[in-house]
Amino acid sequence: MTWSRRRVLKVGGALAGASAAGLLAGTARSGEARAAQGTAHRRIALINLHTGERLDSEFYRDGAYAPDALSAIELLLRDFRTGERHVIDPGLMDYLVDVAHTAGVDPKFSVISGYRSAQTNAHLREQSTGVAQHSLHMEGRAIDVRVTGVDCASLAAHAEGLKRGGVGYYRASDFVHLDTGAFRTWRG
Repeated sequence: MTWSRRRVLKVGGALAGASAAGLLAGTARSGEARAAQGTAHRRIALINLHTGERLDSEFYRDGAYAPDALSAIELLLRDFRTGERHVIDPGLMDYLVDVAHTAGVDPKFSVISGYRSAQTNAHLREQSTGVAQHSLHMEGRAIDVRVTGVDCASLAAHAEGLKRGGVGYYRASDFVHLDTGAFRTWRG
């Protein structure tokens, strides 16, 4: 099969549309969850372990996501290997906050991996069998984290208890993968 420029653009547009639809659906589910909890303000603290950058921000206030905070989150979670940025699903931040609260700790996360460019994801797939070809990291819908003072097995168990999104526990590497995809669990 030959790929014309028109066909490549058409397929790329379809993939972008599907990605945006998934992101909006995840955001709507997050909004419903927040409305049920009556949460007017949400704050999160992140440290990127590769760049040393830190962020402590109220990303949801007065019934809406704060664009300035979401932009700062996007910058901190960029692909540190390429510098490429991507919109981060605000529902992912909601998920992190909910997991932390379920674990009884403040939402202060050490970030191992946030957004990944297709180039970085392909490189990591060559290095490891545990990297998905169509990783939600490439859509800004996944993150690999730790929380100081909470064992990663316990953090994963708290996330699993929410029955929301993907939860992967990587014991040897000591981190938990969380994403806004369908609920599923695995061990790496």
